[in-house]
Amino acid sequence: DVQLQASGGGSVQPGGSLRLSCAASGFAFRLYAMSWFRQAPGKGREWIAGIARHSGLTGYADSVKGRFSISRDNAKDTLYLQMNSLKPEDTAVYYCAKPRAPWDRIMASDADFGFWGQGTQVTVSS
Repeated sequence: DVQLQASGGGSVQPGGSLRLSCAASGFAFRLYAMSWFRQAPGKGREWIAGIARHSGLTGYADSVKGRFSISRDNAKDTLYLQMNSLKPEDTAVYYCAKPRAPWDRIMASDADFGFWGQGTQVTVSS
């Protein structure tokens, strides 16, 4: 069975940093471009970052560009999200997501994804 287990969330002050991890299993992780989404209280799910199969291509939402960095380790079947200069508006549950098929491109639409893992809560507050 496909599993995506996100971890690394927590509470941090504005300006702080966190590194999220997403451990993947049950599918050929190295063949899939992957993405991170988030969902803030009372809001819809938002795509924030994507990465192609071999880390050569990444993409970011304007809301996180320049502050967040997505990466992956195909040997460990793990996806990462380094979050710097965190703001209160970054408070959300963060999810990693697997596309419906092994396309090697950056995808930002919910319709392209077939599986979201268990999320991890990030709270940014002073």
